[in-house]
Amino acid sequence: MIVPGGRLSKELRRALPIYVACVLFILFFARVNPYESPLEATEVIKRVLAAYQTPLQTTKSLFPRKIWQTWKVAPVQFQVRDLERARSWAALNPGHRYEVMTDGNDLHYVETHFGPGPGGLNRPDIVNMYRSLNATIIKADLLRYLMMYIEGGVYADIDVEALKPVDQFIPSHLNEEDVDLVISVEIDEPSYANHTILGQKSRSFCQWTFMCKPRVPVLLRLVDHILGWLERVATKQGVPIGEIVLNFDEVITGTGPSAFTELILAEMTRKTGRAVTWDSFHALTEPKLVGNILVLTVDSFAAGQGHSNALTHDSPRALVKHHYHASLWPSRHPRYSHPAYGMVEECNWERECVDAWDANTAAYPSLPAEEQERLIAAHQAALKANDDKEAAENAAHEAAEKDRKQSELLEACAAEIRGWLPKEEANAQAAEATKQAEATQTQPTEAAQTQPPEANQTQPAEATQTQPAETRVAHTDLRSDQLGTQ
Repeated sequence: MIVPGGRLSKELRRALPIYVACVLFILFFARVNPYESPLEATEVIKRVLAAYQTPLQTTKSLFPRKIWQTWKVAPVQFQVRDLERARSWAALNPGHRYEVMTDGNDLHYVETHFGPGPGGLNRPDIVNMYRSLNATIIKADLLRYLMMYIEGGVYADIDVEALKPVDQFIPSHLNEEDVDLVISVEIDEPSYANHTILGQKSRSFCQWTFMCKPRVPVLLRLVDHILGWLERVATKQGVPIGEIVLNFDEVITGTGPSAFTELILAEMTRKTGRAVTWDSFHALTEPKLVGNILVLTVDSFAAGQGHSNALTHDSPRALVKHHYHASLWPSRHPRYSHPAYGMVEECNWERECVDAWDANTAAYPSLPAEEQERLIAAHQAALKANDDKEAAENAAHEAAEKDRKQSELLEACAAEIRGWLPKEEANAQAAEATKQAEATQTQPTEAAQTQPPEANQTQPAEATQTQPAETRVAHTDLRSDQLGTQ
């Protein structure tokens, strides 16, 4: 009963806690499985309460000027290729803070922001789930959603290079205050929607790069969705969360682009009050704002793929470049591979190739055993050749990385020595090094001694002196420093 002045009556105010308790009681038993343990039931009611909390999102705000990446180590330990990608973000966005979440500080971050302490969201279910996970790709997906929910800004995988400043992510004709989340189309191949393997991956938004404001509700809903999915997988496999085994497609649909896309479309539907499907973004040629979510064209974050009508990275729309060199997780979560024809994903969505793969795999069971064995042997040989090529490329990369580090060390040592020594002593050492270098050059090599005298005489003595003495001295000093540091 409402009394004059708009206040609740004394009787209703007294009964209100009982009504709230009843509602919570009903919600609790609506969500709880009677066969769950008391601990699991407690976690359920915590989630019920959390689900009805109002997200602490600031409306009509600007995007935080932050750039986030996640990796195994801190930037000071980056390999050269990772360092080059990271520098691209800092160089193009000098007004943004750059930060890397590593394997050494991620758990502390999650415990701090989602635990019960001051400023935490008091979500022990999230903390416990993150602490229990052993699958690195699942933790990587979950971590990006968690930290972007808390702080917002731009997230990019470690192998993503910035091509244009973050300020160009939102077209000039749009108001930044009206946008809460910026994403891009990644895969736009709806003609494969009914394909047994490719169907669930044929339409997706990119999540290797995206931008958002803090406390965007869809990210927390996505986290809750992932937690529920992980619990169902563990229950189905009959193992603890840390022991679940996932294949490639399960990762994609459970925490990766497919899950991301599903929750984004649901959020658009929630915001607009109408059903939003992938048809709204098929063959997208201009950025499209739906609710408070801005969807960019495929070229923005996913150029150069060779499918989905994506242009090259030279396109004026291309904002980032994904190099894929950090995407090694499929080797730990293999996808279906036919023993004779391999993986259909190797077709890269090319229609003729996919159709041939479908036809060949369908006809394979009816082939004679000898023909099946021949096809399998040919496929294995092709795989080995590809593995050998990759091994050679990796070895070359490691050798180049070793040479780079050695060169940097030698240069640093030489610079320090030049700074330590008095000028006279440095000149004396330089003169001595010059003498040693000239003495070495005047000694005939074994190959030269075997040549006829005429051949030796045709080479003027000045040929050995074409390099300036200063250059030879510096080179000699570097070699001496190298020997001294080993």
